Amino acid sequence: MRCCRVVGPMWASVKHPAYSGHPLFVVQPIDEKGADVGTSFVALDHVQAGVGDRVIVLTEGTGARQILKQGDIVPIRSVIVGIVDHVDAEPEARS
Repeated sequence: MRCCRVVGPMWASVKHPAYSGHPLFVVQPIDEKGADVGTSFVALDHVQAGVGDRVIVLTEGTGARQILKQGDIVPIRSVIVGIVDHVDAEPEARS
């Protein structure tokens, strides 16, 4: 899984039936402070994310198939599975 920021929507006039009913977004991987790291990619939205949201993206095909429950052969590798509310990058002090 990767922490990413939703950059914007992606439209396609023709899509595989597995994508039906799910928006596609371009997402940018980010570090714990929100800085861009790596290359952006396309992910299918499963949680109603919006542009600018920090999200958790599952980037493994088997997990995507299990979440979407569409059988063994689905051409989807990246799925937005959560919206991040807060990131605590500092370790908690122990008493």
